[in-house]
Amino acid sequence: MALEDLGFKMAATGRIGGRRGMMAVVGSCWVSLLAWCRPLPTLLLTVLVAGSCDGNSVERKIYIPLNKTAPCVRLLNATHQIGCQSSISGDTGVIHVVEKEEDLKWVLADGPHPPYMILLDGNLFNRNVMQQLKGTSRVSGLAVSIAKPNPPQGFSPGLKCPNDGFGVYSKDYGPQYAHCNRTVWNPMGSGLSYEDFDFPIFLLEDANETQVIKQCYQDHNIPIDGSGPEYPLCAMQLFSHMHAVTSTVTCMRRNSIQNTFSINPETVCDPLLDYNVWSTLHPISSSEKVDPKKEFIMVATRIDSHSFFWNIAPGAESAVSSFVTHLAAAEALHKASDVHLLQRNIMFTFFQGETFDYIGSSRMVYDMEKDKFPLRLENIHSFVELNQVALRSGSVLWMHTDPVSRLNATVEPQIKNLLDILSNSSVGANVTLQEVGFSQPLPPSSFQRFLRARHIPGVVLTDHQTSFQNRYYQSMYDTPENIQMQYPEGLSPEETLEYVTDTAKSLAEVATVVARALYRLAGGANDTSAIQADPKTITQMLYGFLVKMNNSWFQSIIKPDLKGILGDDVPQHYVAVSSPVNTTYLVQYVLANLTGTVVNLTKEECLNPEKAPNAEKEMYDYAWVQGSLDPNSTSRVPYCVRSTVRLSKALSPAFELREWGSTEYSTWTESRWKEIRARIFLVASKELEIITLVVGIAILVFSLIATHLINAKADVLFSIPRDPGAVSY
Repeated sequence: MALEDLGFKMAATGRIGGRRGMMAVVGSCWVSLLAWCRPLPTLLLTVLVAGSCDGNSVERKIYIPLNKTAPCVRLLNATHQIGCQSSISGDTGVIHVVEKEEDLKWVLADGPHPPYMILLDGNLFNRNVMQQLKGTSRVSGLAVSIAKPNPPQGFSPGLKCPNDGFGVYSKDYGPQYAHCNRTVWNPMGSGLSYEDFDFPIFLLEDANETQVIKQCYQDHNIPIDGSGPEYPLCAMQLFSHMHAVTSTVTCMRRNSIQNTFSINPETVCDPLLDYNVWSTLHPISSSEKVDPKKEFIMVATRIDSHSFFWNIAPGAESAVSSFVTHLAAAEALHKASDVHLLQRNIMFTFFQGETFDYIGSSRMVYDMEKDKFPLRLENIHSFVELNQVALRSGSVLWMHTDPVSRLNATVEPQIKNLLDILSNSSVGANVTLQEVGFSQPLPPSSFQRFLRARHIPGVVLTDHQTSFQNRYYQSMYDTPENIQMQYPEGLSPEETLEYVTDTAKSLAEVATVVARALYRLAGGANDTSAIQADPKTITQMLYGFLVKMNNSWFQSIIKPDLKGILGDDVPQHYVAVSSPVNTTYLVQYVLANLTGTVVNLTKEECLNPEKAPNAEKEMYDYAWVQGSLDPNSTSRVPYCVRSTVRLSKALSPAFELREWGSTEYSTWTESRWKEIRARIFLVASKELEIITLVVGIAILVFSLIATHLINAKADVLFSIPRDPGAVSY
């Protein structure tokens, strides 16, 4: 039976795992080729296989690599590990397709060929099913297909109480609000992302590859009249072995020992880290401390998201909707004619790593307290945070405040003034801002980390009064469809980039209200009707951050040496361990483009501002960007952008302090691994494997005996014949 008989073909472009991959090829040649070629005499087949298992073409005939997959990987914190992994040589099992819960019975009890690799329909990827699979040894791994359309009942593998224990509420501060006692913010949360599984779980991103697996299953593995199918069977192998185990305390200690005593240290885990992006309305020195008397309005959002699978984090509602609105508000405010006259400065802040116990915000607070940041906490006059704003019910946006700090006689009037200004700014707009009940705590938000350090008047704006409107929080389904982004059919990529969606119009209304409120908070006294967010800018940002990064606008606003970050894949916003990730760079350059100024500097002066007169390098950041394409050629017209945009480290203070078991700061790390790959192939029966082994041993023994006999009689078999002319008398 040839591979073509399976009814499908795929190019073998996947990675081959070096020595381990080659060993797998040699070991599987016997199994798979014997299964295909049973009619041939065993001895002849043995010779043929032995002679043909040394080429890469053999692997291509045996294996079909699955190239569009995303693994579940291992993450660790101070106390435990979560995620998934395979054995060191990968896990293998016979494929069984599970499209309804009744199909599980075959895997868990009836099937005669365990362990099984399950192809699970995305609608069944829930806590109930996963707990059944976790409790059996008959399952060796899982491949999950994406549900289309999104599961109507919702799906959130996150926690019901996100970032619990790392916000402001505790036994010492508002204990009645701690651990979501008053409000369960994410009722859809199943906690799957925070479970530990001892088998590999992969997401199948390509529907074509899912169909390939199903076809292989239908051709070979479907049970016949309730009895097991005959060999050969279609099998799957998943590789995702993780190096780190137990907890961050353990893996960081092993890293430290390796770095101290090993000549070639091998790191087993890395802290989650990146950079926060921030800028100010009026320039400030990046190397000097701000005058304690100067007041700042801090505006904040998070820019990262997460899901069960590694680097699958679209975050449309949980992150993108808020930071896009934030960027649009910053642009609208910078365009105000009298912005330079405002009494208070405004700081626009975009935090990284907030999904993992507030990495970015806790680090900024730490740096402010330790005088490692230009601002101090005392400089913050008030705090405004945008947090999930795309799924408004009607025109209402909700203002959340902290009920504990409002009991302070000094803070309460300031919060009341903040709420009044926000409410008044929405008059005449299509957005109505309403205050949440006084007895309700703050939702999970970066603002909570600042409140832990100081009573700051602040408000968190959301589209939910109590529990999240987002049914796909921290999920692979938090996609553009979740926030009702829709485009007409037949548009080109450039037309899609420019098409103003209803979602963009809605977020522009929110950004306008926020910009006007910030203007008032900063001391502006003029009419605010001219302050208006641009829906076209927002629609371009939504397209770039949710649909396609590699678009003409993003290409024009980044540095030439960063154009490689604009991949053709759908953008993802996982914080990871590299710094900065694509999202950080893009937010940095979008913010610079929207709030900066084009200056007349040469490339050399832009890259080295100290060489330019009056550059004020300490006050501004300079970036030489690609620019748009010249209409008359294929070349670009680059230019220099001056802005106040800066980066600050988003690494948990726990790693600076080497307190890996900290309960004060985030301690999340990500395990390292050597290879992530998946493939399917045909596997022979145990009986045929045994026959193959016996025949191989027999040939080996025969070869040894023959070699011994030939060697013993070598003087007879290989002696040189005598010269007949030489006769002795």
